[in-house]
Amino acid sequence: MRIALSTSVMQRGRSGVGQYVLALSRALLAFADLHEFTLLVLEEDLPLFDFVKGAMRLVPVSERHRAPVGDILWHQATLPGLIGKMGIDVLHVPSYRRMLWPRPCALVTTIHDLAPFRIPGKYDAMRMLYGRVVCRRLAARQDRIIAVSHTAASDITAFFKVPATGITVVPNGLDHSRFSPGPRGVARDAVCAPRGIREPFFLYVARLEHPAKNHSGLIRAFERLKDETRSDWKLVLAGGDWQGSDVIRALARDSHHTRDIVLLGFVPDTELPDWYRAADVFVFPSHFEGFGLPPVEAMACACPVLSSEKGALAETVAGACGFLDPDDPEQMASQMIRAATDMPWRAELRLAGLKRASAFSWDACALATMGVYAGVLGEDVVAANTAGTRHIARKEVSSEEAMQPQRRHKLLSR
Repeated sequence: MRIALSTSVMQRGRSGVGQYVLALSRALLAFADLHEFTLLVLEEDLPLFDFVKGAMRLVPVSERHRAPVGDILWHQATLPGLIGKMGIDVLHVPSYRRMLWPRPCALVTTIHDLAPFRIPGKYDAMRMLYGRVVCRRLAARQDRIIAVSHTAASDITAFFKVPATGITVVPNGLDHSRFSPGPRGVARDAVCAPRGIREPFFLYVARLEHPAKNHSGLIRAFERLKDETRSDWKLVLAGGDWQGSDVIRALARDSHHTRDIVLLGFVPDTELPDWYRAADVFVFPSHFEGFGLPPVEAMACACPVLSSEKGALAETVAGACGFLDPDDPEQMASQMIRAATDMPWRAELRLAGLKRASAFSWDACALATMGVYAGVLGEDVVAANTAGTRHIARKEVSSEEAMQPQRRHKLLSR
């Protein structure tokens, strides 16, 4: 198969979609000796793909197409011609906002979530109109849509009217070579000491986006914890500025516990595992997620997790965490107080999280994605995946099993 992946929506790797593109590309290397891969990459993003050189073809895309409107126009007017000239069999676009109307080859799209349909005010009126009207019609022209969760798949059917038979659920994976338990003291020396953080702390990894990521509710809950316990715990927020970040920064600045709220900004990938290992508790109070990878990354690093179950999070964390109600700061504060004071509970959460995180791998994601490529071409899935399966030594659970709603650890979450 000749497969092309459009990567221009990855936002320099600083978003969930960006991490998906990089991780999937790396995992697909296992299939590169049998299939031909082409990555279409914005010029300034090319260094991020150095790891595929010699195995996959990199096609530079001019930086003048980086802005959203220009990128949409490039996908609709220029990309189809390039695909035709290169003789591509399957084009994979990892964002519903960049789906193609022309059909130069078989089209596959990954939809990570339809959060703007669930969260009022997430985007401006023009982008909402594009999503609700244009993208709905574009979705109908795709040969196959990959959803990263059953929740996302249900939303695609509800909002885009795509039948379930046109959707394949392929959960995100996890790089266990990066996200794994490690010495906590070493991690704190590496990332906390340079920041002057010596106290225990709650960690939240999410872009500073208001109101979707619910930093405001978390800050209010943290203030309650500090007022009620007088403890020395800190709240550490890791994530780059996004829409509404000024609101979040103002809340942190104006809080009467502002000295105990640390805003790290964007955390480089190389530092992220150590932040998870160094944290005493990871919190994820998001109002909606199409998957929710940070809680799983934290679990894999043996960090106890408190999480919302909104959107697909109930599938992703599967009860292996303490439950946070994102609409109730008082409830969140109560759970945070328990996590701060109940060490046996934290130990239970740590073990449950490690078990849950083991269900996810990018190898399994890549294998299932290759099956989608083969399926849209009517090719034999087993034959298409022969090369890759030689490199994938073990797969603990299937991609479908990983995202089935589970409640075996539910006793931990309430």
